[in-house]
Amino acid sequence: MRIPLIAGNWKMNKTVTEAHDFVTGVQGKLPAADQVETAIAAPALFLQTMLEANTDRVLRIGAETCYYEDEGAYTGETSPLALHAMGIPYVIVGHSERRRYFNETDDVINRKVQAVFRNGMTPIVCCDETMGRRESGEKIHWVVNQVSAALKGVSTENAAKVVIAYEPSWAIGSGTSASSDQAEEGCYLIRQTIADIYSDDLANGVRVLYGGSVKPDNIAGLMARNNVDGVLAGGASLDEKAFIQLANYQNL
Repeated sequence: MRIPLIAGNWKMNKTVTEAHDFVTGVQGKLPAADQVETAIAAPALFLQTMLEANTDRVLRIGAETCYYEDEGAYTGETSPLALHAMGIPYVIVGHSERRRYFNETDDVINRKVQAVFRNGMTPIVCCDETMGRRESGEKIHWVVNQVSAALKGVSTENAAKVVIAYEPSWAIGSGTSASSDQAEEGCYLIRQTIADIYSDDLANGVRVLYGGSVKPDNIAGLMARNNVDGVLAGGASLDEKAFIQLANYQNL
C-alpha cells in the first residue's frame, strides 16, 4: 500500500515570517499522515523556524537541495549532515531548475542521492522531460536515463525508500499541466525502470509523484491514476488555502 504524498516545493520564495505563518496556518487542516502524507520543501533559511512552528508534526518539513559532502570548505552550500541533525526527513534532488540554472549533471545528482541516504534521509529525485524530446519520440529514453543515473550504486534497501518525481519541464511554471494520461504514462515508465534495475516488488512499493502546474482543479484527475502516488507542487504550495485543498484532494 503506497501512502499518497502531497509535497510542495517553495523554491526561492517567502520570508521567514511568512514561512512560520504558513506552517501554523495549515495545522489541524491536513489529513492524517497515515492516510495522506504532506510535506513542504523550503529554503534552508526557514527550516529551523518551520520545524519549531510545526507543533502537531503532521506536515513534514523538507529541504530543496543539499550538497554531496557532509562538511568542508564549500561556501554557501547546505550540509546533508546538518539537515539530518535538524530532523529533516526529505531532500529534493535533481530538480529541473537545478539541472538547468546550476548545471547539475547526472553524476552530481547521483552523489547527492547517496549523500542524502548516507545521512538517514529520503531523497525526492526529480526526473525531467523536455518538450523537444517528447516531440522527437525519445521520451522513454530520457526518463529511463535520468532514473538509472540517479540510482546508480544505490542499494536495494535504500532504493525501496526513494521517492521519484516525474516533472516534464514544459509543464513547470507554465500553468499548463500534463494531462492525467501523460502523467500516468510518465509515472508508469519510471516504475518500470525501477523494476528493471531492482525488481517488480520493489518498484511496486516506490512512490512516484507528478510535478508540473499542479492545482486544486486538476489534482483529483491526476491522483485517480494507478501509477501517480502524489504530486510535487510549486506555485500552488505557496498559498495556504490551495495547499490545504491539494492535501484534501479526495474531498474536491
